[in-house]
Amino acid sequence: MFGALSTKIFLCFLPVSGAHILSQDYYNSPNNLLKSLSDHDRDLLIPHLIRVDLAPRQSLVKRNQPVEHVYFPEGGVVSIVAVMTETGSVEAGIFGREGVSATCLLLGADRSPHDSFVQVGPMTALRIDADRYLDAIARSETLRTVLLRYVQTALVQSAQSMATNATQRVEARLARWLLMCHDRIDGDEIGLTHEFMSMMIGAERSKVTITLHVLEGAGLIRAERGRIVIRDRDKLEELAGDGYGIPEAEYRRLIGPIGPATVVLPFNGRTTQFE
Repeated sequence: MFGALSTKIFLCFLPVSGAHILSQDYYNSPNNLLKSLSDHDRDLLIPHLIRVDLAPRQSLVKRNQPVEHVYFPEGGVVSIVAVMTETGSVEAGIFGREGVSATCLLLGADRSPHDSFVQVGPMTALRIDADRYLDAIARSETLRTVLLRYVQTALVQSAQSMATNATQRVEARLARWLLMCHDRIDGDEIGLTHEFMSMMIGAERSKVTITLHVLEGAGLIRAERGRIVIRDRDKLEELAGDGYGIPEAEYRRLIGPIGPATVVLPFNGRTTQFE
């Protein structure tokens, strides 16, 4: 017979429908939101977390349907998309290993009018049933507070997207979104299609193609089929201007690190470093 410790070790990587149960491995997750939690709050989630593989285009939240599972990504990029009947889909926001899906649950709603799906992958995520997630939140005010702080950063990102799409040229808008994707992955290669970039910045695909040629000619990126390679991040930040930096600074202020160690703060012209 197994002792308690032996059983715990045995269960750590036991397959369950294509996933595996997580125990102490949870503490090594690259998800920054989970890392920011106290030990007590992490312990509320540990028994219910399962690591799953997610493929590109895999749905995490289906619009207007009750949320069944919540995902803490460990890499990649997830798109939150508003589907417009007459004009097509427009991206409302993105998140990766700094965040969590289904923020609607934190605001008392059981569903969202927006789709969420994997845009840059494949990747892994830690999944928890929605009812278990809400039960943990109900048991800890500190857990609720951290997750609501994340909602604040998502709202700031959405507001910044609206402002930049309304006031900036296509080149600056694309530079901003490339920087945001770059913040959420390892390395300099981002798997992005023209279709996705068009949706990201609310521009026609032909404009995206022209803009990519401009950025490539200036040495900021290298565009290849199905992917973008970041060559000069500093120049991308300069091009993005005040469109990039405010949501990132808000995340660092409220939760913890995101992307490189420095972040542009356009509102005062300084660069700060997360301590």
